[in-house]
Amino acid sequence: MATAWLEIQVSVDNEAVEAVAELLARYGYNGGVVIEPAWTPGDEGPEFSYDRARPSVLKTYLPLDAHAEDARQRIEQALWHLGQLRPVGPLQVRRLEEEDWANAWKQHYRVLRVGERIVVVPSWLEHQPAPNDVVLHLDPGMAFGTGLHPTTQLCLGLLERYVQPGQRVLDLGTGSGILAIAAARLGAGHVLALDNDPVAVAVAAANIARNGVSATVTVAEGSLGAGSRMGHWLSGDFGPPAGQAPALAQPGAAPGETGPPAGSGAEQQALAGCDLIVANLIARVLTVLAADLAAALAPGGILISSGIIDSREAEVAEAFTAAGLRQVARQVADEWVALVHTRAQT
Repeated sequence: MATAWLEIQVSVDNEAVEAVAELLARYGYNGGVVIEPAWTPGDEGPEFSYDRARPSVLKTYLPLDAHAEDARQRIEQALWHLGQLRPVGPLQVRRLEEEDWANAWKQHYRVLRVGERIVVVPSWLEHQPAPNDVVLHLDPGMAFGTGLHPTTQLCLGLLERYVQPGQRVLDLGTGSGILAIAAARLGAGHVLALDNDPVAVAVAAANIARNGVSATVTVAEGSLGAGSRMGHWLSGDFGPPAGQAPALAQPGAAPGETGPPAGSGAEQQALAGCDLIVANLIARVLTVLAADLAAALAPGGILISSGIIDSREAEVAEAFTAAGLRQVARQVADEWVALVHTRAQT
């Protein structure tokens, strides 16, 4: 592990967030990208709202080693090209020591209300909940999924609507674990939280324990179907590393315990028959995984998908239709779309 880091920061137009996040993930440590939409404080306490008209700030972190300067130059060159299409601010770089890196992101988070009942509370802040609040205590670390991004908020609102007591839920690309925790708190019977980023798995496991839902949520490194041959979901790496497919968890296993290799018959049994799947990824990954997502759903099951930029909604919807799924709802936040599909009853 590095003892010093480079923090790479850039302010971008909100329509460029997805493209810049993908770029930074190619170079940042374990694909980690922090996305900070502009926010304004609320009238009372630490709660706040987002100003969609203002740029978002994106950050990633590079180990300060012999490759850091080359990576910084490549990021700067790519941002210049992106800046010809959408507003992109100047690249800002600063050195952080290990302790500073571990705490750099904390200053940007506040208590956030999402939907009708969910309240996301950073683990280092205090919050007095209302009687019907569903409180999620979160320490995002370097994992994606703080509750700040519109795609995560869309998923949280839809989980409020669709989670039913006792359901078997799959959270694919769990990131910080926020959606898995929300599903458990909303009454799901068992939640399998998967991510192919080991940093995310560690962060999610800690958050699951912090929220007292370890008996309901199993977290493990792995993916679903074709996803087992991909790299980190933000990295753009779709190549199949021969013989290196990540292991998948068996539902009911202890957090961090893994099961058979991806692609085995046991994997299909472990991931089949989900009552609800939430997949907050990106459009091209959802398209690749459409058939696998459909196969993992129980008849009548619900698929919530997000991370879809509006310009790519049609291709995701087409892939899901081709996989035999029927769209039943659609939610939008600015340029981001979340879709709800169901699998026909047999």
